[in-house]
Amino acid sequence: MNTENLDHDEVNKFDELATRWWDTEGEFKPLHQINPLRVGFIRERCELNGKKILDVGCGGGILSEALSSLGAKVTGIDASDNTIGVAISHSKKVGSNVKFLKNTIEEFKSSHPEEKFDVITCLEMLEHVPSPADIVKLCSEMLEDGGDIFFSTINRNPRSYLFAILGAEYILNLLPKGTHDYEKFIKPSELAKWIRGSDLSSKETVGLSYNPITGNYWLGKDIQVNYMVHAKKDRD
Repeated sequence: MNTENLDHDEVNKFDELATRWWDTEGEFKPLHQINPLRVGFIRERCELNGKKILDVGCGGGILSEALSSLGAKVTGIDASDNTIGVAISHSKKVGSNVKFLKNTIEEFKSSHPEEKFDVITCLEMLEHVPSPADIVKLCSEMLEDGGDIFFSTINRNPRSYLFAILGAEYILNLLPKGTHDYEKFIKPSELAKWIRGSDLSSKETVGLSYNPITGNYWLGKDIQVNYMVHAKKDRD
């Protein structure tokens, strides 16, 4: 397994954007807009109150804080020093109980070898690392038997290139230019293979769609661009 499953250019990119994570009208506005959809999807599929949750690639803590507000015991990890700094600062500002750590998942697993979580979230992170299959495997190893895990990423096809890169980054300016690398996008069939190979069972896949005229996002059956997967850890 790659001992440093990290793209330093990707980390540096988010380091530079770190101070703008909680600007709801800035570069991360789409994350703030879709967060209620993600949280709703997660809470409808598993109990959150009192559960231990690991948010892998937590960024500035948008999802982590929302899950914590629902009674979960959340740990958020991210490889970006500046981003974790923002997450910790905002958490203190609003009185959140999230535990934020500047860690890759490999570092966290190494320093917490026996720790297990009831729920793991890894959203919009797999397409930013050299070996996403290893991330899926490590997440599974840290998940309790019967636990729930959620991944979200971007499909790889001509339509996703048109919408997620040309449209979102260059035409509509929804995201900073260079946020995504098309070659790192992940087909649902690829993610499904990694899930099966990691003692996980896929339960549901939904798509995230966007209407540029109304500015609305919604979850549905269209997984051609953004999509989210719910899986469970197989019991022994």
